[in-house]
Amino acid sequence: MKKVAIGLLFMIFLLPACAFAQTVTSTDLIDRAKELDGQTVTFTGEVIGDIMRRGDYTWLNVSDGSNAIGVWAPTEMIGDIQAAGRYAEHGDKVSLTGVFNRACREHGGDLDIHATQVELLAAGYATEHAIEPGRVVLAVVLTLADLGILARLLSRK
Repeated sequence: MKKVAIGLLFMIFLLPACAFAQTVTSTDLIDRAKELDGQTVTFTGEVIGDIMRRGDYTWLNVSDGSNAIGVWAPTEMIGDIQAAGRYAEHGDKVSLTGVFNRACREHGGDLDIHATQVELLAAGYATEHAIEPGRVVLAVVLTLADLGILARLLSRK
């Protein structure tokens, strides 16, 4: 009976917030910040930078390819999120729902989303960057030129 009551409470209070969340891009959040302030929104993107755990809550930076948005989420919600995007790695792709703050009072006036739901859509993965032969040749030529200049300077003394 307790499980049924808890399930009903979940459906009554949390599902409507998710059902009425407006799907937005980072550009929407920036351009329409005043209009969307305090609204429940859904935002999708790649976790980038660092996953910063702060006790019961965690900061994430999520980029949709145009801009990055700070996300403040309960730590237990982000348990499956492991990879943050960097030069050599694509971060986890997530979809999150939460309350958008144009100037969050709790976080020093920052633009952020306080997540109420975080879903891992795809795990991050390593990426390789090709080495361009022209750059290798240029690096060798410049190194030899530097060594020649250094040798000339040392020979003057």
